[in-house]
Amino acid sequence: MRPEFPELPDDPPAPTPTPTPVLRTLLQILPALLIVGGVFYDLLTPRGFTAIPFFTAAPLVAAPLYPLGGTAVTGVVAVLATYGVHARFGFAVDADTITETVTVATVAVLAAVINRVVRRGDRRLASAREIAEAAQRAVLPEPAERIGGFDIAVRYEAAQEGAFIGGDLYAVQDSAHGVRLVVGDVRGKGMGAVAAVAVVIGAFREAAEQEATLEAVAQRLERALAREGTRRDGIDAVEGFTTVVLAELPHGDGVLRIVNRGHPPPLLLDADGAVRPLPAREPALPLGMGELGTWPDRADEAAFPNGATLLLHTDGLTEARDAHGEFYDPAARLAGRSFRDPGALLRTLAEEVRRHSGGFLTDDMALLAVRRP
Repeated sequence: MRPEFPELPDDPPAPTPTPTPVLRTLLQILPALLIVGGVFYDLLTPRGFTAIPFFTAAPLVAAPLYPLGGTAVTGVVAVLATYGVHARFGFAVDADTITETVTVATVAVLAAVINRVVRRGDRRLASAREIAEAAQRAVLPEPAERIGGFDIAVRYEAAQEGAFIGGDLYAVQDSAHGVRLVVGDVRGKGMGAVAAVAVVIGAFREAAEQEATLEAVAQRLERALAREGTRRDGIDAVEGFTTVVLAELPHGDGVLRIVNRGHPPPLLLDADGAVRPLPAREPALPLGMGELGTWPDRADEAAFPNGATLLLHTDGLTEARDAHGEFYDPAARLAGRSFRDPGALLRTLAEEVRRHSGGFLTDDMALLAVRRP
């Protein structure tokens, strides 16, 4: 019997909720509402009550939301409103009028400074995102829409908003033996996972060109990760592993071959709407766990008729849960449906998973779809 190995879940950071359109509109008008509310509060209460909290809050709220000009205008209006509510009792300047007006003016200046700091941070964040996008394009380049006679589509959905790359991977490579594919998931997060992704994809592209069998490609990836593991530290040095599924589509044969190393099974979508999971007949350990035991890789073969689509994915798809804890089931959701092309299939999946999970994914999701025209 093969030894069981524990699943080591990753705990990703909680995703940042995205404000709804109604909430965004409310935030945009909140500084004005605070000033108007302060005026009415002062008019409707005895003279001993003050609306100073409303007038000081308005420019502070405007600082991260508005540009510098909008923040300055909000501060000026708040200062004028502060003086105006006192002027109704007479234009004589008393200590309360001076104190509250100077307080609001000071807060308005502080809000302008905060605005500059926030905008500078936004520019740095935008620059970091551009770098992240460039890194993703370098590590996970998007394949052509048609390779070796097959229609191809890929999609990467990050769990954390603003993130562009993580431990999920995909790659497509044409070769003399057919079109070869890989989808995988590296255990861990951060730059260590990204480095492992780069190693797997680099080794796959080289092996896909040189190795005669899909089993040999899997062994090349195993050796590449073993070498890379000696350069990692911490828990990843002893417990790092990568689940992958490799597929091979020989030119013109109407078949596909699959080697699965501990990864969620692919789905085969027939032209008539039938959906068939393709689990491994002999489950194998993920890459990087060879010290627990080694068995020869054996490719499973299945028919790949015209009009069918092969869907490979990471566990971010099947582990997306709704508010009741129910997992998203792609086989059940896709049964009986047809899509005009692989890109439409992946767009639909991404939208449905977002709706199913309420917009909060718990893990990154890599999708790769291939259709035999």
